[in-house]
Amino acid sequence: MTIPLTPPASMPTPELAAELTPQVADAAVSANEQAVIDRAARWARSCVAPRAETWERDRRFAAEAFASAAAEQLCGLLVPAADGGCGLGEVGLARVLEEIAAADFATAFVLVCHNNLAAAVSRRATAGLRNRVLRPLASGERLGAFLLTEPGIGSDAAKITASALRDGDQWVLDGQKAWVTNGIAADVLSVYAQTDPAAGHRGIAAFLVDGGVAGIERSEGYELCGAHGLGTNDISLHDCRVSAADVLAPPGEGFAAAMEGIDLARVLVGAMCCGMIRTGLATAIDYVRRRQAFGGRVADLQGVRFRLADVATDLAAARLLTYRAAMAVAEGRAAGVDAAHAKKFATRAAERRLADCMQVMGAVGARRDHPLPRHLAASRLTHYVDGATEIQDVVISRSLLD
Repeated sequence: MTIPLTPPASMPTPELAAELTPQVADAAVSANEQAVIDRAARWARSCVAPRAETWERDRRFAAEAFASAAAEQLCGLLVPAADGGCGLGEVGLARVLEEIAAADFATAFVLVCHNNLAAAVSRRATAGLRNRVLRPLASGERLGAFLLTEPGIGSDAAKITASALRDGDQWVLDGQKAWVTNGIAADVLSVYAQTDPAAGHRGIAAFLVDGGVAGIERSEGYELCGAHGLGTNDISLHDCRVSAADVLAPPGEGFAAAMEGIDLARVLVGAMCCGMIRTGLATAIDYVRRRQAFGGRVADLQGVRFRLADVATDLAAARLLTYRAAMAVAEGRAAGVDAAHAKKFATRAAERRLADCMQVMGAVGARRDHPLPRHLAASRLTHYVDGATEIQDVVISRSLLD
């Protein structure tokens, strides 16, 4: 099967996509942030959308997408301008990622993981570590990855077993990490390891490890239902030695460092789901307006109209939940429950409503010459990243009952 490298005629026009662009959050962003959002949207349409299907077909990490994002100054979104970044707030970041995910979830999530690491270095690293690591991350010269999950440890991150033993002015890291987004090509690895098992989560520390040092072994990329552009794999550490100067979060602070951005991460997944739903709705609208059947337009069939109305309602609801949570994070308010509601609803809505958009297109909805099948596969993965849906239920029910 030949897959075109440019969007086919069935893709929605930019004008139609613009009609579905959110207004709910735009009043909360500055002029500088809006300029970054607009730049990201143009880049996603011109660079990502025409190539995303090829990356998925080839089942490979989209290295050229990251290089292009670096050229567009999209690799230091949360890093202050004084350190070479864009200095975006949380709402502006969510809007940027919604625009990119409207073209491709995998590319957006690659940038989420990288930007979150750059922001963590900006907040937490010592002056010496910042000077060595931050600007290459913010510029996109080096790609970052976050190594917390292990083969037997998923949502219960406090139980990680990768070890870090002090040896003079070095730390020796051993263990295996799983589900490492960007792991195929990452240059800077943020490794979370246990320094004192008896201390539980208080013994966890975080280390910045150069991806080229001895003792690092990378698996091939995972075979997934979709989103192969994530470059997700396992990374093993065997007698991997790093300097004490490479500690990002010392023992006692590592677990907090891992969890401090979790609310924002869940909000960003919600925003990316909104982007995918938006593309699904725009694609379906464009198709049914043109498609003729039973003596008229498919768009005039009540069943089609009402199904798309349901998609639009869930998109509006997902946006309101997502950007309410984003504003709570930005304002420093407790955002855990709002973020859980946003991620839970948006991920479910994305999977269900993308399938609805495909259904109203008939058999054409299953073809790979438009983005909906790729988005639908990616929507399944959104249920697991940054805390599975069941973890969101734990957060929400705890707020109700405890």
